[in-house]
Amino acid sequence: MAIYSILDGTVLAGELPPKKHELVVAWIEIHQDDLLADWDLAVHGKKPFPIRGLDQ
Repeated sequence: MAIYSILDGTVLAGELPPKKHELVVAWIEIHQDDLLADWDLAVHGKKPFPIRGLDQ
């Protein structure tokens, strides 16, 4: 399990195996705008929109 920064994909806590880490960083880069929009919604007490995972 790991916690990543939306802004630059750095690991804030925890760790993942190297291959999974690379996939998560790529996914963050692809979906950064959606992630930031959802973060803003969540901070303001609103329900975030679903974001497609790598398996979809």
